[in-house]
Amino acid sequence: MHWGVGFASSRSCVVELSRNQSLTLGWCAGSEEHFSFYGDIIAFPWQDYGGMMAGLGSDSWWKKTLYLTGGALLAAAAYLLHELLAIRKEQEVDSKDAIILHQFSRPNNGVPSLSPFCLKMETYLRMADLPYQNYFDGKLSPQGKMPWIEYNRKKVSGTEFIIDFLEEKLGVNLNKNLGPHERAVSRAVTKMVEEHFYWTLAYCQWVDNLHETQKMLSCSGPFSDLLKWILCHLTKGIVKREMYGHGIGRFSEEEIYKLMEKDMRSLAGLLGDKKYIMGPKLSTLDATVFGHLAQAMWTLPGTRPERLIKGELINLAMYCERIRRKFWPEWHQDDDNTLYESEESSEASKPHTPLQDFSFYSRTETFDEEGTENSISQTPDTDYTGHSLFDSDVDMDDYTDHAQCK
Repeated sequence: MHWGVGFASSRSCVVELSRNQSLTLGWCAGSEEHFSFYGDIIAFPWQDYGGMMAGLGSDSWWKKTLYLTGGALLAAAAYLLHELLAIRKEQEVDSKDAIILHQFSRPNNGVPSLSPFCLKMETYLRMADLPYQNYFDGKLSPQGKMPWIEYNRKKVSGTEFIIDFLEEKLGVNLNKNLGPHERAVSRAVTKMVEEHFYWTLAYCQWVDNLHETQKMLSCSGPFSDLLKWILCHLTKGIVKREMYGHGIGRFSEEEIYKLMEKDMRSLAGLLGDKKYIMGPKLSTLDATVFGHLAQAMWTLPGTRPERLIKGELINLAMYCERIRRKFWPEWHQDDDNTLYESEESSEASKPHTPLQDFSFYSRTETFDEEGTENSISQTPDTDYTGHSLFDSDVDMDDYTDHAQCK
């Protein structure tokens, strides 16, 4: 008896994967048309007439053992293939007047995403106060990109093109306060972060620190550990290949980390004691920088970038905390470092809403600060001047004088 692996669909047919070398499942990059197969991948016995099996003669005990072992391995491989490809019936997504954000699933460590670009895109939507719906289907865009959006049945991928599209369609613009020179600086820093700093983070995350990254992946099922191991090592191979093509992967580990440190020091010097990268007001650049620095802050425990951002480059850590607290109120770190929060603003005793996997999100408050410049309200998270206790530009001399007058 010989075993084969096949795909059983609801149309009473089996596509035999053991003989067919390829099967179009609708994930071909560059194609707008998707042909979806859904059902179960199965292992099944079949008779080999006059072929390899007939040439082996009578079935001895070791052959029977080999057949059984092979069948079990094929069944396990079929299950893993089913989990990896996530073959299932596609759900209809209604994107009429709604932003559907496709991205990778949430990790299990409380961070919204292990992808800097997914975190950048979702943070941007929150900064722009645009309602959106997360969709964690694991399906890449027609260009093979993640994240991507659908809006009124229009599909757009690539965070830069998504932002341009939303600015044109919805009239949002986080860069309205930037002049021509500031816009040029913003774009130059964006390219440094996305085209250079990103690859050093990817190396630390998926090559040098792969074991810790594997623990953060969210996966269920009886073979979840094996599946996570496979996914991580597949990603590791892809990252190393892409880094080599980029050029940065041709350097040694020590040289890659030196390049990372230079980028982080450049960001720290640019930020200085300002509230945001380009000044007192938000810009699109802040979503980009936060999406990448957050990986160093919360997804790379014990690594060189984490020690650097939480040690010598403390202004970058405070910057990440400000954005996290303002735009991600449900994102709570159980191991929050007391260096970044005061006793007055501690929320350890308050319940925290978990990150939602599939829901609409919209902030009810506005981020337009012009209307609040003349009104100062003191909250548990602000001092007497209305400054956030997490802002790096609080005037400590004024605060000391006010405390002495009490």
